[in-house]
Amino acid sequence: MQGTVDGFAYGAVTPAASYLAAGVSSALGLRCVVRSLHNRQSWKPGWLALGAATIGCGIWTMHFVAMVGFRIQGIPIDYDLRLTSLSLAMAIVTAGVGVFAVGYRGATPVTLTAAGVLTGLAVVGTHYTGMAALELNGTLKYDSLMVVASVVLAVTAATAALWTAASYRGFPAALGASLLMGVALTGTHYTGMAALSVHLRGATDASYMSGLYGNSSPASILLPVLIGPVVFLILSGVVVMFDPQLVLGDGDWSRATPRRRRNTAGVPERPAQPPQTASLFEPRDQPVGRHAGPRGH
Repeated sequence: MQGTVDGFAYGAVTPAASYLAAGVSSALGLRCVVRSLHNRQSWKPGWLALGAATIGCGIWTMHFVAMVGFRIQGIPIDYDLRLTSLSLAMAIVTAGVGVFAVGYRGATPVTLTAAGVLTGLAVVGTHYTGMAALELNGTLKYDSLMVVASVVLAVTAATAALWTAASYRGFPAALGASLLMGVALTGTHYTGMAALSVHLRGATDASYMSGLYGNSSPASILLPVLIGPVVFLILSGVVVMFDPQLVLGDGDWSRATPRRRRNTAGVPERPAQPPQTASLFEPRDQPVGRHAGPRGH
């Protein structure tokens, strides 16, 4: 028997929330990557790891926020926590390979394309591994053409987002890259869901389903699982938004050092010092702030 699939049980709420999660996490992750490219004084591994974890958590969070609105008429569903956790690790590791490649090999066309492909595959892998985590009294089947379309969409949009973020500076480029990544994530999810059909098994009586799945709704199952990644994304946002060089903007990063070196006639020139507010991933072997050393008379 064919099951009736509904991916919009809460109307437009879950698609909007999943796109918001995708866009915000992508903005934070891409800014970490861009910072490591344009500021050589920062601790590159720290910013790249934060960017990879943020993008990976964003991919995973987007998927399961969208799945809160997923229903199959008359069939309760549950999730295998091992596969659910595997999908999170897959998202972080696969996106991380692409992020570190860009960070250490530079924003070359070949590197950006490879990183875009890896990030797109991270989105696809997270989606279909997350769907494999579904436990229900039925069998999932996919339309091959729609699956291919979801892969193409993920890879294309993720590559375009990375190219935009790495090649252009300023708020418009950052916004465009975030919107593109949001399209890659949510577009892949809902294209993959459009490919889905469910064939129900024979035993679907209420006592069987209650004994196997209990009375939990998808929201009550998924929301506790989402707490950890969402908290991480909030903390990542705090680190990024309160980093002084990210707040100043790309143009100010490159001009910061020359401004400090400007001097007026008659005033002894002092060595340039880092700004008073240090970010989390700045080297700690340099003094922070301005030191007023003893002056000769």
